[in-house]
Amino acid sequence: MSKGVTFARGFSGAVAAAGVKHGIPERDDVAVIASDRPCSAAGIFTTNQVIAAPCVVTRRHLAGGTLRAIVVNSGNANACTGEQGEDDAVAMAKAAAALVRASPYEVAVASTGVIGVPLPVDRIASAVAGMKLSTDAGEAIARAIMTTDTKPKLAQREVGLARGPVRLGGVAKGAGMIHPHMATLLAFVTTDARVDSATLRATLDSAADRTFNAISVDGDTSTNDTLLVLANGASGVTVGEPELPTFTDALTALCADLAQQVIADGEGVTRVFEIHLRGALTDAEAKLAARTITTSNLVKTAVHGADPNWGRILAAAGRSGARVDQARASVRIGDQVVYDTGSPRAFDADAVRRIFGGKRIGIEVDLGLGPGEARAWGTDLSAEYVRINADYTT
Repeated sequence: MSKGVTFARGFSGAVAAAGVKHGIPERDDVAVIASDRPCSAAGIFTTNQVIAAPCVVTRRHLAGGTLRAIVVNSGNANACTGEQGEDDAVAMAKAAAALVRASPYEVAVASTGVIGVPLPVDRIASAVAGMKLSTDAGEAIARAIMTTDTKPKLAQREVGLARGPVRLGGVAKGAGMIHPHMATLLAFVTTDARVDSATLRATLDSAADRTFNAISVDGDTSTNDTLLVLANGASGVTVGEPELPTFTDALTALCADLAQQVIADGEGVTRVFEIHLRGALTDAEAKLAARTITTSNLVKTAVHGADPNWGRILAAAGRSGARVDQARASVRIGDQVVYDTGSPRAFDADAVRRIFGGKRIGIEVDLGLGPGEARAWGTDLSAEYVRINADYTT
């Protein structure tokens, strides 16, 4: 069984039920992730200009260079809650700091749930005070931070470096409002490697760009998106310049695992499709085109309905802002070439329907213009997605 964020040496956690959303403790909805020593830390946050109080507080605490713990609640986003919301986020940090015997400035705060509702911070603080930290709390933490998720999301791996093995563990939540430039997701990664904060931030940026920032469920980003990585050095293994590529690959692989779990559990999702965009003039333009295709409602509904309407794919690339010459472009769905260097090709429509009917779908678009390449992942759009979000606060 995966231990997630408590897999790395020196990390533990705990959960509790505080009745955050309805006032009645029906399920665990508060979690703490803690290190037994100070950690180098780095974070990436929502790009939404409407930013939640916990993100504001955590960015401020990250400026200190070290963290000891993360406290997180589900059921309430503590967003658009004014000055009181920021005070409440600080109160959460203080409660967790008392639990782990650290400074409140060494605690990151995260929240997820309904926007615009005051946080029941007294209940949360009381729940945190009664916690007992354990190294076996990984799955419980993953469940406690779920909102519309249907399953917990954990990952872990051990990687051998020249100076010895290090461990990485992670947990994430997210099902809706998932889109590049951070999504409605919370993701926390821990490692017992010794890595300085500047290096950690650079590796996190690289990993996020190819994983969490390459998935989309519905094209929306949230007020609370937070991705944090904490490195406590408990392994005694320092990540220097020679070890950095291997460590970066491991961090990226862990983030990819979590990101794929997020998109597969998207609200109302029945299918996930991967866009492999090649032949763009630059990697940046390839990324732009690929991500536009994954967010096109016309593409998403065609996938959901198993409709071999490949023109929607090329049309989305054409409006993306990337340079596209339809006379050089090609489109392949699974093993079916449907458009090639400017002309439609005869293809087996029933075969494309079968491909679209699968759980995982591969689509390749070649713009034929240059060396630029990117991958992005999207989902179908179903009536169930509409039902979930129409009833979210009720």
